[in-house]
Amino acid sequence: MTPLSLVKLSPSSDTQSRRERFIERRKDGSQNKPIISLIVPVFNEQEVLKAFHHRVCSVSAGIKQCHIELVYIDDGSHDDSWQILQSLTHQFCDVRCLQLSRNFGKEAAVTAGLEHAKGDAVVLLDADLQDPPELLPEMIEAWQQGADVVNMKRASRQGESWFKVASAHAFYRLLNWVSDSPVAEDVGDFRLLSRNVVEAIKQLPERNRYMKGLMSWPGFKQITLEFERPERAAGTTKWNYFQLIKLALSGITSFSVKPLRFATWMGALVSLYAFIFAAWVMIKTLIFGEVVQGYPSMMLTILALGGVQLLAIGILGEYIARLFTEAKQRPIYLVMTEHYKPCHTAEQRHEV
Repeated sequence: MTPLSLVKLSPSSDTQSRRERFIERRKDGSQNKPIISLIVPVFNEQEVLKAFHHRVCSVSAGIKQCHIELVYIDDGSHDDSWQILQSLTHQFCDVRCLQLSRNFGKEAAVTAGLEHAKGDAVVLLDADLQDPPELLPEMIEAWQQGADVVNMKRASRQGESWFKVASAHAFYRLLNWVSDSPVAEDVGDFRLLSRNVVEAIKQLPERNRYMKGLMSWPGFKQITLEFERPERAAGTTKWNYFQLIKLALSGITSFSVKPLRFATWMGALVSLYAFIFAAWVMIKTLIFGEVVQGYPSMMLTILALGGVQLLAIGILGEYIARLFTEAKQRPIYLVMTEHYKPCHTAEQRHEV
């Protein structure tokens, strides 16, 4: 893993006040240390959970300036993930485990974690160890220097197929072109958010959630750090191409109306083409007396017009489907079970 280079921030009043709060908390004792919540969505991760938990505990033991809270969200796992999580609550005191009533998707699980985390800042991590916990000290240091969002960007996408790399690049280019709130390319969910950003996200009520966009939308002071993303420690990815396409459509329709305007302009261009073609047929027939062979041109025109109409209807349908979902106002997720074991002494907070 290449060393992570920390972006130096110029001091500001907010930075100074944040540092003063840290100093005061240290004077008062460890009970008043700032809390960093680690949010970990889990879905069928039984192969890697114990290894992940051990590495996080090892890293958190060395973070003396903060109190670490670990928030696991079991998103309707079908394996033994929940049983393992319940056992982990007895191995590390500051662990909160949420079991959702079914699989609501990663975006909903992340939302559940944000709404239940108690920290002054939160860090989103995947349980597959592709988001190295060893980078937590650098992320916390950047937050202490005044950053509200610490984005973790992949230095490269080695190990992925050329198709996935090209499609991901094309998606980010398209999303940032149509969206008013840019999303950093090659930045996944692995990032740190200050309490101000978390509270802003919690005010966003939409049910169709594209979390990368929602985490970028509030703004605030952001920095980006690069890291080499390792391969998955165990198991296989739970994402397939159909789910990625669905997520991409959700991201585009959630943050832009430009696809609707594109359909409007396509309709206008086709109408203009039809008018010009009709004028050309009339001139050629009435003035030059030539009979226009109509069947091939007519079929091409009908097919082109039908294709544009279906495209426009499809775009409109995507937005109507999301309006339908939003209008029902169903909860984003349902918590079936919650386990939490708080720590009671300063020494317990860093026991592994």
